[in-house]
Amino acid sequence: MTLHLDCADELLSTTRAVRKRLDFTRPVPREVLLDCIRLAQQAPTGGNSQGWRWIVVTDAAKRQALAELYRKAAADYFAQAAAKAEANGQTQTARVYDSAQYLADHLHEVPVHVIPCLVGRPPQGDAAVAGGFFAGIYPAVWNFNLALRARGLGTTLTTLHLRRERQAAELLGIPADVTQAALLPVGYTVGTDFRPAERPAPETITFFDQWGAS
Repeated sequence: MTLHLDCADELLSTTRAVRKRLDFTRPVPREVLLDCIRLAQQAPTGGNSQGWRWIVVTDAAKRQALAELYRKAAADYFAQAAAKAEANGQTQTARVYDSAQYLADHLHEVPVHVIPCLVGRPPQGDAAVAGGFFAGIYPAVWNFNLALRARGLGTTLTTLHLRRERQAAELLGIPADVTQAALLPVGYTVGTDFRPAERPAPETITFFDQWGAS
């Protein structure tokens, strides 16, 4: 079977970080989430370790508690960053921070919180090994995002709650030898008309054979 290039390109270029357009009122069926996780499991992983674990949080009280941890970790960061970007004329960046603040304010309302995890703990003091450790989960997370998009759902990859990882682990009963990698707020999207973002031409950020060579 040959992939339809236009469909693949559209999926890859319109899977956006969704914050303001998450539907807080529409439930997400468990079977849809499991389908997306099933596709996430097809991602490559170093050493074929397959150490992925997924915590799916739908309980309202636990979502509220996770949102509180997230807001404490965020503090005034988003508002201050948005104001700085606006003052520097970085309009698109300011919009992103404004959107991030909106999510922080409404995170408890998002119907599903998904926390991808890895069995084990990242090594300390060895950047190469630590990088390899987290490389074992993020391809699966992106597969999950693409699968959501194909089904009319959206999310954004957040990591702020990891500043309160221990408290989140206690809340959800996550063992001490399991590492949380992110928090994904998941919901159906309000509309599906997402467009590619503005990005620089690849020629301006790509070097061939040597740094600085075009």
